[in-house]
Amino acid sequence: MNLIQEASLMAGKDLRIEARSRVTIRQIIPFGLITLVLFAFALDPDRGILARVAPGLFWITILLALLLAISRAFSIESANGASDALRLSGLDPSAIFLGKAAAIAVELALLEVVLTVGVIVLFNVSVASVGFLILAALVATIGLASIGTLYGVLASGLRVRETLVPVLLLPVAAPILLGATRAWEIGIDGSISDGWPWIGILFVSTLLFTAIGMLSFGSLLEES
Repeated sequence: MNLIQEASLMAGKDLRIEARSRVTIRQIIPFGLITLVLFAFALDPDRGILARVAPGLFWITILLALLLAISRAFSIESANGASDALRLSGLDPSAIFLGKAAAIAVELALLEVVLTVGVIVLFNVSVASVGFLILAALVATIGLASIGTLYGVLASGLRVRETLVPVLLLPVAAPILLGATRAWEIGIDGSISDGWPWIGILFVSTLLFTAIGMLSFGSLLEES
């Protein structure tokens, strides 16, 4: 099998596990919606503030959901010995990385669709450029999934992984969070010409972390 086929096999495995457990539907999506509702109630007296802070709150919520998705994905691998099977499977470590990142990206994308509706309804946001927002979300989601997969396997062998992953991940994810937030602010306002530098930052960050993950995942998996 080639790299794409192996990555598809790994992504399919993770997504089938998720489809059976329905953790995204039962836990992650409700968590994201509750977070948005709490912010909406806290800032409700000023609808203008709600609209201005909506992009930042949206991506912070996505980041928190990413932490839950990482914990779920790698706790399963560690609990039932699947990580040992992965090491002995003969699959290309780069394909394993891409497959797991793709599965996390699909889960995040599903959450983003639901939260976008929640932001429009709760925060009274009108979108000027839907296409620009979708592009920014797509690139940012891939980047966050790559970072999450990389740091998930990095911390999977540590006893304090549940508390260590956020400490490791948050500073590294800052460029993507900043770029996605600014791109969404610009996409909502409609001044698209000012948003392309932020899209560029998202592309560069995503490519960088994806490349680092593909190159280092094998050695990290051996030590997990």
